[in-house]
Parts: sequence; C-alpha cells; structure tokens
Amino acid sequence: MLDLDKWNEILSTIRKNKLRTFLTGFSVAWGIFMLIILLGSGNGLENGVQKEFASSATNTIWIWSGQTSLPYKGMKPGRNIQMKNDDYFEIKRTVKGIDMSSPRYNMWGSNTLSYKKQYGTFNIRTVYPDYQFIEKLGITQGRFINNTDIAQFRKVTIISTQVLEALFKGSPALGEYIQVNGIPFKVVGVFTDDDGRDDNMRMIYIPMSTAQRVFSSDNRINTIAITVGDATAEESKAIEQSVKAKLAKLHTFDVNDPRAIGSWNSVEEFTKFNKLFAGIRLFIWIIGFGTIIAGIVGVSNIMMIVVKDRTKEIGIRKAMGATPWSIISLVLQEAILITSFAGYVGLVLGVVLLETIGSKIESSFFSQPEVDLSVAIYALILLVVSGAVAGFIPARKAAAIKPIEALRDE
Repeated sequence: MLDLDKWNEILSTIRKNKLRTFLTGFSVAWGIFMLIILLGSGNGLENGVQKEFASSATNTIWIWSGQTSLPYKGMKPGRNIQMKNDDYFEIKRTVKGIDMSSPRYNMWGSNTLSYKKQYGTFNIRTVYPDYQFIEKLGITQGRFINNTDIAQFRKVTIISTQVLEALFKGSPALGEYIQVNGIPFKVVGVFTDDDGRDDNMRMIYIPMSTAQRVFSSDNRINTIAITVGDATAEESKAIEQSVKAKLAKLHTFDVNDPRAIGSWNSVEEFTKFNKLFAGIRLFIWIIGFGTIIAGIVGVSNIMMIVVKDRTKEIGIRKAMGATPWSIISLVLQEAILITSFAGYVGLVLGVVLLETIGSKIESSFFSQPEVDLSVAIYALILLVVSGAVAGFIPARKAAAIKPIEALRDE
C-alpha cells in the first residue's frame, strides 16, 4: 500500500535542498544521456559499414587478373595474367567449399543502347546466373539470366531501372528488343542494385556465353566471384589460397606473388569489422557505465549528508518504535526517486536527439544512429538498481543509529 506520508516527507526533503538535488540528478542524467548518445553513435558506425557490405553477399571472395611482380621459372616479372573460361571451370570443379560462383567480364565505354528513337550510352556486364545472388541484385520485373540462356547463347538482357527510364520512358519493357551495339537483345528482366551507385545502375547484364560469341571477347574473363556458404574467416582464407594456388599452376607464376592475382575476401573483412565493433561497444559501455557510476557515487554522498542532517530525527523515530526497515526504505526510496527520475530525463533526451537529428545523418561509414528499445529498458533497470545501491550504505547507517546517541547529537 502506498505510504503517502513517507513520500510527502521525501518530497519535502528534496524541496529543502533544491540545488543539491538538482546537481546530483544532473550528474545521473548526464551519465545516461552520454551512454545513449555513445551507443547510438556506435550503432551509426555499424549501420554505415553494414550498408557498405549490403551491395554484395558478405560471404564472397572476389578474384581478378593482375600482373606478375616476381620472376618465376626463368620468366621475367611484368607478365599480364589473363583469366579465361577454363580457369573458372577448373576452380569450380576442384576447389572445395565453393557455394555459388560466377565469372564476370565488363564491357566499359561507349556501348550504345537504343529502343525505337531513344538512345543512351551504358556499360555492359556479362555474367552467369549465380551473379544475381552474389551481387544481391533486386529483380523488380521479369527474371535474371538462367542456365538455358548460357547453354543456348540466347540474346537476352536484364536492364537496370535507370536504363528502363532512359529508353522506355514509362512504357513496358519486358519482351521488347533493344539494340546493344547494333545487335537486338530481348529484355527479360529489370533490376535495381541496393548499392544505389550510379555506375552499377547505368548497366545491363547479358549472358557471358552470348557476349563471348557475339562481341568477340573470346573466352576472357576479368573476375571470378565465389561464395563460401557459412565458412569462417579462417576457412574462407584457405579457400582463397586454394583458388590462387590453382591459378598459379594454370598460369605459371609464383603463388606468393602479391600482384599476379588480386583478391578481396569479404568474409575476412566483415569478421574484422564485427570484432572492431564488438570492441567499440564494450568501450562505450565501460565509458558510459563509468559516467553513471560517478553520478551514483554523487547520489550516495548526498544521501550520506541527508542521513547526517537527520540523525536526531531518525533517533526520535526509532525511539518511538520505528523499525530498521522503515528507516532503510525511507532513504532507499529517496535515492531511487532521484536516480530514476534524473536518469529517465537523460534517457528521453538522448533518444529524442537520436531520433530527430540522428535520423538525418547519412554518410559512407555512418548511417542513422539509433538505440534499440531493449537497450533503453536495460538502462532504466540499471538506473533503478543503481539508485538502490546508491542509497543502501547510507540507509544501513541510518538504521544503525542508536536513539540515545542520536538525541545527544548536535
């Protein structure tokens, strides 16, 4: 049952010491405010990095051609390594741990696309069906390249939403034919790229087998992209080394040559970032918790002063039959009230700041700082517990006061 007399007494004590209570509450509010801002900023950094990785699968290894920098078996450095179809098929057949895979050949430059009287210059990327999932392409209409397109050398294309707007001006595109460097290709799909980069959207995809036959790119490929399922960073690194070793054997270069073959292991990089952000989160909690502790110590010191100032009053209460628990609960309730209210104010201000200003922040490696609702709830629970801890030692001291000694206190 709510003891109104006790609460009135607590509020009366707070009103008598407004400045002291304000300064104590401010330290607690500032601590939780800074914790929320720091946690939100940490999430903003993590969101930014996640956004950078969102354009392709996070379990992908990219391999591309380079130029030798080391002599090997009597051959001088400076040889260009040009990967070909056979390299891709050999890697796919012999290297264990590969999930999805696709070679890629880019046709950059002045590729003229036209539909009726509409013309535009765009890039062409030639790939295999798995590339849709490796690059995380969103198919908004129709479909992507399939195995039948590859096997039958079909002249089909998947265009971006930007190409769709430029050539078709709102008209339906599926089933229509566009001229690609003067050769008709049937539009079977429309895609959008989560990356949103202009160079990825000013592009069309066509089957690699068709491109190599129609545009005389022989059997050359620029890049091989593979996914490695749920492999760990160490396992993905081993797969990457196996691919490089296979290419070194096929093209006769030193497997330790750093420039012969280029690579990027997203599993390894993503794992590094996850470890980095785990460290950042731990650091933020340590700093934020330390700031809160400083405020709690202030509350505890204030309650010690309150107990000292009310020693005679507490002695009279005990002489009149007040139990130790009634004395302890009085001090604890005051400490919990100050920390909870001040902490709640700091929490609300932090969340409001993140929601109003933080939601408008968008950059390459920092995006929309935010705090989960669960974190806010944990912070409130922490405040209540901290308030109880802050008041416990002064409360025990108050409960231990002997009436006869309190009445002699000056």
